[in-house]
Amino acid sequence: MLKGERKKKYTADDYMQLEEGAPFQLINYDLIMSPSPIPFHQQIVFALSEIIVLYNIKIGRKGQWMYAPSDVKFDEGNVLQPDILYIAEERKLELIKERIEGAPDLVIEILSPSTAYYDLRQKKNIYEKYGVKEYIIIDPIEQSAELYALKDGIYYQHQKAQNNEGLNSKLLPGFSIDLSSLFK
Repeated sequence: MLKGERKKKYTADDYMQLEEGAPFQLINYDLIMSPSPIPFHQQIVFALSEIIVLYNIKIGRKGQWMYAPSDVKFDEGNVLQPDILYIAEERKLELIKERIEGAPDLVIEILSPSTAYYDLRQKKNIYEKYGVKEYIIIDPIEQSAELYALKDGIYYQHQKAQNNEGLNSKLLPGFSIDLSSLFK
């Protein structure tokens, strides 16, 4: 992995030495490798990007949307690559550097067999701990989505939507995900 050396714990500095585009995330000081997403995952990302573009047209572009792979450094043991993230306009200069440093305002993860455990447990805990205001989990198998909102430093499930329902952001007025458009 890193120059033939096997460590028990890796740091953000170790992570930054990896080849650009390497399929790793640093989660709780462990290098976690995952294969490329399956085509259905990527189709969902594309459908979400269309929803995001229409939303930006409607409200006028405010804030910054980014797609994986984009490194988000939370601390020395956690550099994650959310599928989609949003940073509010007033926080762009604070967070966007050579990499994103600090908690985005909103994160969207699309579950895959190889990443579901991390998305639902470890990454969710990291997002909560560092103050990601909204966390949306899209489940292609169940054809559902859950929106977790941060209140007093703890996530609560704000909304759960099924295959033909809409999921409505609490953070971004007017931002709604029509699930039927995701699971065609």
